[in-house]
Amino acid sequence: MFRKLLLATGIAAALLAPVVAATSASAQEVKTRIIRFGYGLSESSNQGRAVKYFAEELSKRSGGKFKMKGFGDASLGNDIQMQNALIGGAQEMMVGSTATLVGIVKDFGVYDLPFLFNNEKEADAVLDGPFGEKLLKALNDKGLVGLVYWENGFRNLTNSKRPITKLEDMGGIKLRVMQNPVYIDMFNRFGANAVPLAFSELFTALETGTVDGQENPVTTIQSSKFYEVQKYLTISRHVYSPWIVLASKRWYDGLSADEKKIVHEAAAASREFERKDSREASAQSVAYLKEKGMQINELSPAELDRMREMVKPAFDKYAADGGAEILKEIQAAIAAARK
Repeated sequence: MFRKLLLATGIAAALLAPVVAATSASAQEVKTRIIRFGYGLSESSNQGRAVKYFAEELSKRSGGKFKMKGFGDASLGNDIQMQNALIGGAQEMMVGSTATLVGIVKDFGVYDLPFLFNNEKEADAVLDGPFGEKLLKALNDKGLVGLVYWENGFRNLTNSKRPITKLEDMGGIKLRVMQNPVYIDMFNRFGANAVPLAFSELFTALETGTVDGQENPVTTIQSSKFYEVQKYLTISRHVYSPWIVLASKRWYDGLSADEKKIVHEAAAASREFERKDSREASAQSVAYLKEKGMQINELSPAELDRMREMVKPAFDKYAADGGAEILKEIQAAIAAARK
């Protein structure tokens, strides 16, 4: 009986040994890592809250070994500077606008076309589907790893000159836009004087009158305190603007398979948190901005139709400049999302 017990115990130990060894090896695949994560907005913004959530998820999923530190207020540089730092391996991660990636992968410019999406549901379906994934993968050969899309949101106009209730009201307004040819062309068509400028320089430019206005989602207008230097807000929803979470490929390639899994799972969790938080905050921001003294108006459907008609050549121009195929693909993806 005793010999049988010993034999059974030995067999059990032999069966369990590979499991214990595998668990031990798996634990060794996750190393202690310091991650510098840069972003443009303040710590109190929806972007800042999502960065904090992402850091907590990375820590939880790695058993405390992944220690991510967020650097807000563009303290590590503007989006383009941070992208270059990631490519060079001097910084591990960031979140920024897809618009500033156009100089690296031209196809990202398709997201900046005006009035592309009707609502957030369409945007989610396209960004999280095969189309959005294709653009993320296009970054791999450029020294970047695209992880997930966060929501910046539908963009709206502010200025210090006058209410914008019709196209003609934009005439002559010096409007800061992102350093992106689609934005420059669009607002010049609307009659504004489009001025490309880094976001990190925007508040000072508005305060000093270097530019009269800008365009951003209402959550960014609130968190960046543009209401202190802008009087008029026009709800135009002219472009849906995604953010993109990026990792340095040099850094990412040094991760084990287990570590990469942790990064992707935490990034996906942060995406769900950020979108929910951003959409709730957007509804609250309009009321907040009104309390802060901004005069708010919404463009009429007829005026929005005029704007859509005026920017149709932007689609033709984008297609003629080599974007015909990617434009066709995103329009097909949007059509599928609408069914």
